[in-house]
Amino acid sequence: MKTTVVLSASLVTIAFSVADLTSLAGGQTSVAQTRRERFTPKRPAAPEGPARFFYIEGITTPVQALEKSSHEARAGFDNLSNGLAPQGPDFEKINEDNVNPLASFNDARFVFEDVETYADGLGPVYNAQSCRECHQNIVTGGASQVAEHRTGHTEGEMFFESMGGSLIQSRATAPDIVEHVVDTDETRTFRMSTNTLGNGYIECISDSTITAIRDAQPEEMRGLAPEVPVLEGDGSARVGRFGWKSQHGSLVSFAADAYVNEMGVTSPLFPDENTSSGTFVGYGSGYDPLPEPDDDGTDVEAFALFMRSTKVPPRGPITDDVRLGQKQFGAIGCAVCHVSPIVTAAAGTPINGGAFIVPDALGNKIVRPFSDFLLHDIGTGDGIPIQATPEFAETANKMRTAPLWGLRTRNRLMHDGLSFTKYDAIERHDGQAATVRDAFNALDDTQKAQVYAFLDSL
Repeated sequence: MKTTVVLSASLVTIAFSVADLTSLAGGQTSVAQTRRERFTPKRPAAPEGPARFFYIEGITTPVQALEKSSHEARAGFDNLSNGLAPQGPDFEKINEDNVNPLASFNDARFVFEDVETYADGLGPVYNAQSCRECHQNIVTGGASQVAEHRTGHTEGEMFFESMGGSLIQSRATAPDIVEHVVDTDETRTFRMSTNTLGNGYIECISDSTITAIRDAQPEEMRGLAPEVPVLEGDGSARVGRFGWKSQHGSLVSFAADAYVNEMGVTSPLFPDENTSSGTFVGYGSGYDPLPEPDDDGTDVEAFALFMRSTKVPPRGPITDDVRLGQKQFGAIGCAVCHVSPIVTAAAGTPINGGAFIVPDALGNKIVRPFSDFLLHDIGTGDGIPIQATPEFAETANKMRTAPLWGLRTRNRLMHDGLSFTKYDAIERHDGQAATVRDAFNALDDTQKAQVYAFLDSL
């Protein structure tokens, strides 16, 4: 009989048989300890400078001179660099033979859009063949209709992931290793692909600013700022901000996670292949032709460079109704969590455990994401924590405040994409957002129409 050992790592869970573990470790079972240690921060988050300006209607004081000390982040659906990376050669002339992944925005975009193949390390279990497949609307990097599938089950207060981890990959390179949901995993949910446009600016919001936003919120609406590993850093934790659970604090970690979990391509930060529902399908199994890692880290760095160099989603037309709707949005309490504006850390500030220095193109910039990047319980939690470990148990029914920039380009709303109108999405708000929902419902029809006009401008 095959005995299975499930290793709960900080960001993913991978299941191996005892025989697999012994084989992978050269006769030793220390792989489990090494992997667990890799995804556990060795020290608390490092200082990232003072908290910068942010504004919450009715709570903080607006600063009229904001524009004089800081500059608006560049915005546009135009596939143009925000200034961090040079634009580079004509995108249409870049190909597999002449691409220079880290040389320019267009080169990095080519890598972001590039279709992975079996020979490149795709799979053996996977969801997509390129980053663009899940992040493209209106331009490369935007959100999309693509959802990933997560399952598991809860016993008492403890969540247990499915045998291959909570993420059920929907595709495979062989028919006999396609993953399936088992009857006992009663926690089942979708998570929509998120927007990555403007994420470089979000990465450059200091931890101190995010925690200051948290501390300014009324106690009954206060969010959670989880500290998560920065895999490329010095071992320090960082306040998470990427993903539906704010499970990542850096774009390199975020990209490496997506590469292995969504495309099945391993890298130095994620060197282990996912299993197929607990069965080893990596190199040596007959399903995987390449030894690990599939990528030497260059693609991961290119993905991060692309995201860091994208512009933020632009606003639509600003009418009188839009302005009045934004005032209503703030007055009823929506802006307590959907925060805007926020100013990024000063250029030269070390972040990500010292692995990244805030550049001029991203530092001291005003962003208007309409999110606090904190986790809240608004009654829509999917029951799946950041990790299936006690220290993250409180994240199970909390979700990151969805950034509302680019909202007008999305027609599947909330984390699972199962709300199809703005009204439906608002009505699903409960828990910490119940009083805000009730305040919206108390508005007259004209005021509600103004709020909708405002949301349609995002």
